[in-house]
Formats: sequence, C-alpha cells, structure tokens
Amino acid sequence: MWEGMKGLVQACFAQCEKTGCVGARCFSCCNSASGSSVFDGSWYKIKHLNLWWKHWDCQSNCRYHCMLYREKERAELGLKPVKYHGKWPSLRQYGFQEPFSVAFSALNLLMHFHGWRSFSNLLYYSLPLKPDKTPFYDYASLFNVYGLMSMNTWFWSAVFHFRNVGLTEKLDYSSIIALFGYSIILAIIRSFNLRNDAARVMVAAPMVAFATTHILFICNYKMDYGWNMKVCIGMGVAQVLTWSIWAGLTQHPSRWKLWIVVMGGGVAMVLKILDFPPHQGLVDGHALWQASNIPLTYMWWNFIKDDAEFRTVDLLKK
Repeated sequence: MWEGMKGLVQACFAQCEKTGCVGARCFSCCNSASGSSVFDGSWYKIKHLNLWWKHWDCQSNCRYHCMLYREKERAELGLKPVKYHGKWPSLRQYGFQEPFSVAFSALNLLMHFHGWRSFSNLLYYSLPLKPDKTPFYDYASLFNVYGLMSMNTWFWSAVFHFRNVGLTEKLDYSSIIALFGYSIILAIIRSFNLRNDAARVMVAAPMVAFATTHILFICNYKMDYGWNMKVCIGMGVAQVLTWSIWAGLTQHPSRWKLWIVVMGGGVAMVLKILDFPPHQGLVDGHALWQASNIPLTYMWWNFIKDDAEFRTVDLLKK
C-alpha cells in the first residue's frame, strides 16, 4: 500500500512543481523569481524580516502540502502516518517547520554552552594551574572540543528543524554523526584512562574513518534515512555501554551522577528507537528524545566538572 502512496506523493510533487498547485491550493513562488530558496544567497534582498520568516520556496511548499494531502487521504482510509524524506509529517507553526524540535534544540544548545563555560571557568579560575598556565586535568582539551562540537550539533539541529532544505539536512546529519563518533572516542579514552598520545590515536583513527565514510556516503551518494538511523542508534548504544561499564567498575566519588546520565541516556535511546509519529502533528518521539537530553546535559557537565576536580586533586597529591 505504501509503495503506491509513495508513487502518488512523487506524482503530486512533480505536478506541483509544474503547475504550482496541490489540489485547490496554489503557490505564487512556483511561478516567479521568489521561488528561489532562502539559502541561495538572495536572502538579503528580502526587505522585511517577517516576509523572510514565513517565506517558503516552491520545492518546500510542494513537499509540505503534498505530504498533508496524502496524509489526509491515508487518514480517510484508516491508515497510520508514514515518514516523508526520513521525517514524520508535522504541522508548521508561526513560520517554524517543527517548533517544538527547534525549541528543544535551542535549549540543548544553551545547556551545553552553560556547561562548557562553567567547566572552563572551573579549570582556569578555580583550580590550580601548571607553571605554563595549563590545567592539570588530563582531559581538558578533549572536553573543550566536545563542548564546541555539541553546540555546533544542536545549532544545526535547530536550523534544520526550522527549515528542512538539502543543505540544512546534510549539516544536521553530518554534525550529529561527527559528535557521536567523537563521544565514543572520548568515552574510551576517559574510561581506560589513556594519556599516551599513541594510544589515543589508535582509538581515534578507526572511529574517525568510520564517521567520515558515513558522512561522505549520506551527503554525496545516498541519503539513506533508515541506515543513518541505525548508525546513530548503534553509536549511541556503544557510548552508553562504555560509560556504564566504567561507572560499574570505578570508585569515582561522583559516579552516581554518571549513573543518572547513563540510565537516563538509555531511556532517551528508547524514545529514539520507538520514534512514534507526532501527537497533534507537533511532538513526536524525536522531539521527546531532544527534550530528555536537556536535564541529562546539565547532569553530564556537572559530572565532568567533578571529574576535573577529582583528577586535579589526585594529581597534586601524587
């Protein structure tokens, strides 16, 4: 049944690009210069921000309204929603394609910024420094890079859920794969207390190669949404397992915070795997996964700061 509906969606999209209409609804942008994308470099020509905010190009309008048109037909047949271009059908609100996902992504970005700034302040203003003014904490630079990569990922997530176009899709997917790959490297290095550069390179090299290959595949060869989801879930599970094994073996004084993050991350991963369609066309499993990451991010950065204090005091004692 879905294969037939998929063909109908593609036919609707092709017809819309030719005529500028989906059913009785027509779009002037499909028959004028205004149909160019807001990301094609001509955005500065739009004089009023309100017009830009609600501006959708021809392709975006055709995709969106063909999706709604076919979903209405499916609902009349008693069929459940299906994904379009790797995403559940959602309703636009106030110029936002997925308002709740945008809000949750922005909150995650702010939470990582707050955690990263407080971590940096702790290292350079509260804890003792070496004679060369560098921190005693062995993993300071690794977590600084982690903070920057996390903020970059959630920034592009917010942009992508605000406007889903080819460029924002690739930037969002590439960023999260890069972050997942780096997070696994970081988990292995910290869990096994690897301080030798050669050992760190041996751990990082295969993961960097895998993440890079996957990014090149989805960006330049085929945007395979099902395969990308499996890769993301697999990398997330690998990261959670690594931290959980270390949490069970270590005598770290703040391991209870790590356990909260690990267990919470496992529950969040279930939301990612279930990936149910949006309630009232607004909040789906992916959005709830994003929301669950907000308190976990706060607790995670608290653990990192505790780890920095613990390691610094331990090294000074030695």
